[in-house]
Amino acid sequence: MNRSISWTKALALAVALVMVLSGCGAVSGGKTSGAAQASAGGGQAGKAEGGNLTFALATSPDTLDPHRSGLAVAVRAIRTIYDNLVVQLPDGSIKPWLAKEWSISEDGKSYTFKLREDVKFHDGTPFNAEAVKYNLDRVIDPATKAANSLALIRPYSSSQVIDEYTIKVNLDAPSQAFLGNLSQALLGIVSPTAAKKYGDQLGKNPVGTGPYTFVKWDENADIVVAKNKDYNWGPDTVENKGAPYIDTITFKIVPEEATRIGSVQSKQVLAAETVPPQNIAALKSDPNQQLLQANTVGLPYTLFFNLRKAPWDDVKVRQAVQSAVDVESIVKTLYLGNYERAWSALSPGILGYDKALEGSIAPDLNRANKLLDEQGWVKGSDGIRAKDGKKLTLKYVDGSPNREKRNDIAAIIQQQLKPLGIAVEVVITKDIATVIYQNWDYDLYGNSQANSDPNALYAFYHTSAEGQRPTLSGLSDPKIDQLLEQGAVEKDSAKRVEIYSQIQKYLIEQAVILPIYVFPYTVAASKNVEGIKFDSLGYPLFNDVRIQP
Repeated sequence: MNRSISWTKALALAVALVMVLSGCGAVSGGKTSGAAQASAGGGQAGKAEGGNLTFALATSPDTLDPHRSGLAVAVRAIRTIYDNLVVQLPDGSIKPWLAKEWSISEDGKSYTFKLREDVKFHDGTPFNAEAVKYNLDRVIDPATKAANSLALIRPYSSSQVIDEYTIKVNLDAPSQAFLGNLSQALLGIVSPTAAKKYGDQLGKNPVGTGPYTFVKWDENADIVVAKNKDYNWGPDTVENKGAPYIDTITFKIVPEEATRIGSVQSKQVLAAETVPPQNIAALKSDPNQQLLQANTVGLPYTLFFNLRKAPWDDVKVRQAVQSAVDVESIVKTLYLGNYERAWSALSPGILGYDKALEGSIAPDLNRANKLLDEQGWVKGSDGIRAKDGKKLTLKYVDGSPNREKRNDIAAIIQQQLKPLGIAVEVVITKDIATVIYQNWDYDLYGNSQANSDPNALYAFYHTSAEGQRPTLSGLSDPKIDQLLEQGAVEKDSAKRVEIYSQIQKYLIEQAVILPIYVFPYTVAASKNVEGIKFDSLGYPLFNDVRIQP
């Protein structure tokens, strides 16, 4: 029932070591693993009950419909409203949640889940096998317009209701990632009744089985959720399996960094996420505040070349950019030693991360110039290279607001590529959905993803099938396709590690991407807030929160 494979033991040992080095997961000023169950306040929670936790978000969620969301920020609220069939623990093992137990067929292509019989949705309707079938089918229904959840659920094909609380789930092919993916928030279980009632508006009227119920969402202002008094089925990632101790959570949307952190210091809010690097030292020494940190796991913040567009389909032109960009300088300048530099398409802490890639790339402007010279790109009197009458320009698109100083990365790269003779056009837009995911109008665009399995690479680098959403990279290589397909089904963890090592090396050698940083999820909180924890991907959990007087 659990992914009791050899890498699990290694990961558990790594987590244990991190917790020892960081004071057993204490969070006041220390950095913990995203898997560590960090408890705000550093001590045992008292008996305080009630109150409202005000929690400032860095950006606005796109939707509170888990199946349609594509933003990590949405998961902060989604996690409070919805539950999952299973939960993944820090050691990689899978434990029961809404599903009590399960069995897997010999060929690995079907799962039979026995469900809890005491769960109800917030609208009073029953949670049962029919509800699970509705959810799984909803994700793959084109009418849903599913986002990240669609990649997570593959290769799901169908399901059969065996009885009221038993369901058989069928896959097109075995998948080593499938069970773990079912634990991710974007595959949270929604009320079928509510989904049918609200249709496209479920995201503004969310109904799940989670520890908190939805109250309201004032656009670009705040989201309010309230204690689910009937809750009694919390997962093993929290201590409090019953109803939350606090009455409500108000997620306030505060994009401006200084305002967000200032609001904690002035006690306008009790907690705020994504602490700017320049504020971390002050918060650590503030007797009234505490700093909680959890390293996220999955795909680090990475810049993707759009290989569908010339000249970025030319590996030597991409390698020239790779050699000219000084990532180390960018990360040190912007994040002041608080973010780790990324070296690979995967982050440290995930199965298959190739540590050998660390230090494999260094800035070399001479090499960069030589590569472009070889490809016939000649500098003009304005310092910009041209070929066949066309200037060498790179359209670098990023979103607004300036999340995690990503706009600043674009500005620095623009300056770093100038001596090479590349004109960088930086486009900052609030409409990423249209510019990137509808028009695919970019040469370079950055993204990251929290994920528990290296199979996450499939959705970014496998050749897009007809009718499916294109990948950010536009990569289409039969060799990589084959490796990604093998990695998805391979049961031997050592062989999986080797497969994903080959993929990571290829992506760097072919300069398909520019990995930039590993994001540490940080929360500034008042000292009277206790019990904020993090799941294995670094998302906050609020089941155990108490607010002391």
